[in-house]
Amino acid sequence: MKYLPLIFIFLLSCSKEQVVHAPVGAVEQKKQMDISKDRAKSLNQLERRQIESWISKQNEKFYPMPLNYWINIENLSQRKKKDDEETVTYMFEIYDFFGTKIYDKPKGYVDVKFKKFPNELKAVENALRYMKTGEEATLLVPSVLGYGTYGDGDKIGNDLPLIIKLKVLK
Repeated sequence: MKYLPLIFIFLLSCSKEQVVHAPVGAVEQKKQMDISKDRAKSLNQLERRQIESWISKQNEKFYPMPLNYWINIENLSQRKKKDDEETVTYMFEIYDFFGTKIYDKPKGYVDVKFKKFPNELKAVENALRYMKTGEEATLLVPSVLGYGTYGDGDKIGNDLPLIIKLKVLK
């Protein structure tokens, strides 16, 4: 019984509206996030202009995709999209916009389900969802859809737009 008044006071204090304070440094973190977003947006706009300029000098036509990359297959996104349970076997080679092949050997994957797709390039996954067996494509990929701000930790540097030559094997 001697604890009853303490419990009552505790319950009353809990029922009051608590004041929520932002964590220490939250304002600074928000500022940094805003700076990062602005940088990414500016970089993406610059790369888009550079890629469009590069396209204008090519004999081959490239078409913009909704995901923000270009591909040399007209109306690709109007095809039937493969669902998450379907599998694909594919390979691709990566180039920079000077035409230099970045890796000597192509990368490839066998019987990959789309729902368990390797965490690589979103543009590759997106294109594969529409491509047919045996079909080849060239993708022009801004860095944000490539290896982004950090690169791949090996030969692909940060903020590097890429040319990806992709082939669906089965």
